[in-house]
Amino acid sequence: MIVDNKGKQRKRYPYKQMMTPYEKLKSLANASGYLKAGTTFKQLDEIAYQISDNKAAERLQKARSKLFQTIFEGTSYAA
Repeated sequence: MIVDNKGKQRKRYPYKQMMTPYEKLKSLANASGYLKAGTTFKQLDEIAYQISDNKAAERLQKARSKLFQTIFEGTSYAA
């Protein structure tokens, strides 16, 4: 933790230590103990690595845009 000139504490996350939530889960001791019965990391790896992170983010943005479009189409702004 770093303290700046104003006395505010700030956390620093070195680039080498950054992980996705899935990578963090896999890095835990006894990580397989946190999975549902019958689920393995091999199965999860096949799902997780089917598409790239960028492609997944692109799909998320498209789905989010579509969702907000349908919300705003149904909203009337009459006063």
